[in-house]
Amino acid sequence: MTESLIFAGTPANAATTLEYLVKSGFDISLVITRPDAPVGRKRVLTPSAVAVTAERLGLQVHKTNAIDDTCLTIIAETGCKTAVVVAFGALLKQSALQALSNGWFNLHYSLLPKWRGAAPVQHAILNGDRETGVTLFKIDKGLDTGDLVGSVPTQIQPGENSARLLSRLTELGCTLLNQELPGVLLESHSLIPQDEAKGVSLAPKLNREQARIDWTRGALQIERQVLAMNPEPGAWTTLGGESFKIHEARELARGEAGAPGLVAFTDGRIIVATGEGAVELLQVQPAGKQPMPATDWARGVALPARFDA
Repeated sequence: MTESLIFAGTPANAATTLEYLVKSGFDISLVITRPDAPVGRKRVLTPSAVAVTAERLGLQVHKTNAIDDTCLTIIAETGCKTAVVVAFGALLKQSALQALSNGWFNLHYSLLPKWRGAAPVQHAILNGDRETGVTLFKIDKGLDTGDLVGSVPTQIQPGENSARLLSRLTELGCTLLNQELPGVLLESHSLIPQDEAKGVSLAPKLNREQARIDWTRGALQIERQVLAMNPEPGAWTTLGGESFKIHEARELARGEAGAPGLVAFTDGRIIVATGEGAVELLQVQPAGKQPMPATDWARGVALPARFDA
């Protein structure tokens, strides 16, 4: 590739994309990522996945929470006209948008204009969507409102959680970039306005309270919630007043009778009654423990029990 570019991103899927671009022969002049952040119970200051990958690849790295004046100066020194953004984690101001003559191009994990925002993968699963995809678009001043370069659709598989779906979408995104980026760099690409007549939906970041399970809801809704919240922020409930995470669960065709939240051991399975039907617990994490099969957890507790409302 003759034209160099800037890459901006932060989490693991962005790091995977960055490494793919380098191995595919794209010339990355600068990598922009978020500053080191505290991680884990001990709050150890840890570089982002993109920072780790960029440094291993010998790329220039600038860490910042925003494309500020200092960052704009560094961008200008590269002489680049184009940037690719994959989950950088900050909106670009007009000064940043004007800093590159060809523009900033975002790889987004939905079929825009559906699920604009920070958590498109989670919202697609939570909503029960059967289809999603990846979209490459040119960033403008709105929230994921820019004109489209291209997209790739895919079916959401039954029982697919956010982690597995994001992994597949990351691979599809790499393929899409490999296909479209050469034209973008040469400024020979086409731009198509988003068709908002298809329906616009928003995908804001989900918090821990939204991940709390309400057992009076239907079994299918709870299964989708568990899938969408895996791995972050993690679907949870309480048992005896203590937090209890549920990593995997599935709706049962025939639910068990009982008050919502009632847990029983039935035919070798751990079944929880819901407001409509029941779910089978597959993998759980009691407070202070590591994730484990639900059947292993059940051997050490007295059932039936009931999750707190």
